Amino acid sequence: MSASPRLNLTQLATLRELVRRGTLAAAAEHLGYTPGAVSQHISSLEQALGVPLVQRSGRQLVLTDAGRLMADYASRLLSLEAEAIAVTRSVEGGAAGPLVVGTWGSTAVGLLAPIVGRMAAEYPDVAVSSREVDVDEAAGSVRHGDVDIAFGLDYADAPMPREPGLSVVQLHHETFVVAAAPTETPGRRPKVATAEELAALSWILAPESSQFGRAVRAGFRRRGFEPRVLHEVTDTGASLQLAASGLGATVMTDLMRRLNPTLALATLEMADPLTRQIVLITRGGPTPREPVRVFVEVAQDLVAEMLRPERRA
Repeated sequence: MSASPRLNLTQLATLRELVRRGTLAAAAEHLGYTPGAVSQHISSLEQALGVPLVQRSGRQLVLTDAGRLMADYASRLLSLEAEAIAVTRSVEGGAAGPLVVGTWGSTAVGLLAPIVGRMAAEYPDVAVSSREVDVDEAAGSVRHGDVDIAFGLDYADAPMPREPGLSVVQLHHETFVVAAAPTETPGRRPKVATAEELAALSWILAPESSQFGRAVRAGFRRRGFEPRVLHEVTDTGASLQLAASGLGATVMTDLMRRLNPTLALATLEMADPLTRQIVLITRGGPTPREPVRVFVEVAQDLVAEMLRPERRA
């Protein structure tokens, strides 16, 4: 009677990355292996299981039905491994080990440094590093294990999808104002704009293909007008610079203002303002890793000190 096959976690991780990255070369680059080593991992896993997991389709490798099934199990088994390590380490009650934070734009400028500074003071055994992620792909970066925790955004008019296996922690509620080049007497209080006044403006907005762009347009449409967009700009700092140069109006929160606080911008409040939630995205489960748990606590405390109540720039 032959022995039952034993699964190798390294080979499972290679299969998972092959699925995520799409090619042997991309998986090898991410994992730090050669393409030949990645190919050998897949072949060894196939030999252990006794079934083909990949097959050639032209110049590309594609998963067989067995490969798709095994890839799903690989992701679940590797997540369970991470959970087992976290639970075992938590028995000691200390927060220690590496923590990779996914960040972007205004969170990198306004939040990351003070949070990391407090983490270093209160939890010196947690080695915090960061990786820039696309804000629209933040949840995927956590799900794929590229980062341990990530800042994300949730809009009432374009909610962030809630994915199985992930948890979303609300961090801060923000209100948008309209930002444009100064035209009024310095020191005058911002006025409140009606939908009709907003409709008459020329706009600088993110593309509608982005969550931010969709949210703003959907919010304006819900308020009864279609924004006349003259400049589509993804980068928030660039949008504020263009607005300060007099090329149109854009929307801005207090945190976004921190990208360039020296810009000369006038603000205009909306009678029915757009809002968003800054959130933290983590892997789900009853027992998060201690570094993740304490990072969330530190971030919540520090953001409460820094950003509440909101201050108009």
